[in-house]
Amino acid sequence: VFAQRSKIIRGIRRFLDDRGFIEVDTPVLVPVAGGAHARPFVTHHNALDQQLYLRIATELYLKRLIIGGFDKVYELGRVFRNEGIDQHHNPEFTLLESYEAYADYNDVMEMVETMVSTICHDLHGSTQVTFGEHVIDFAPPWQRLGLRDALKSHSGIDIDEFPNHASLAKRATELGLEASPRDSRGRLIDQLISTLVEPKLIQPAFLMDYPEEMSPLAKAKPGAPGYVERFEAFAAGMEIANSYTELN
Repeated sequence: VFAQRSKIIRGIRRFLDDRGFIEVDTPVLVPVAGGAHARPFVTHHNALDQQLYLRIATELYLKRLIIGGFDKVYELGRVFRNEGIDQHHNPEFTLLESYEAYADYNDVMEMVETMVSTICHDLHGSTQVTFGEHVIDFAPPWQRLGLRDALKSHSGIDIDEFPNHASLAKRATELGLEASPRDSRGRLIDQLISTLVEPKLIQPAFLMDYPEEMSPLAKAKPGAPGYVERFEAFAAGMEIANSYTELN
């Protein structure tokens, strides 16, 4: 596992470098823990007598670099989230984030499927890997699924027919999900996806076009009021990537 991880990291660097990206290092100790939703680790800087946080994402400083004229940047960095530990979560982990000026989520989808399949083939001589009882094929193009259609297919729920929290919560409860009054409509949709759709996405797939409540900083999708240009990538029933066209 350690040997493969080293080769994967090396492959990511080679792939992005060949595409003209610049690898950068950004601060780990930050005054504001932003770029994701997570509880941060808190620390204290004695010389400055200032409370700081271990970063939960690398996003904000990478965006500064984009604004500063570095059109393609990436960071393979350690991030820290002071939350639970389970099969899919660890309090510290290595995260790849990349940003590219003048690109949208379609360009990033092409980049992700090409990068993963290329590195997989370099490691195994094939785009196929065995994971548990499944043989997963990372060869592009990966399936592209609209979030609304995927949820409708797997749950029978058309989210456009449930425009507010109360109506969606009632339907989610009927399906056996716990719908807290504190949950927003976007949070309920996220729960529905995680419970009813994500575990069924075994072969690599992009779930596309999210409701704006779930992605307020993403750019609106033309011709689709209430939806934005965002995708999450899944394989083996797990989320492996998240991206969106930036609101600018």
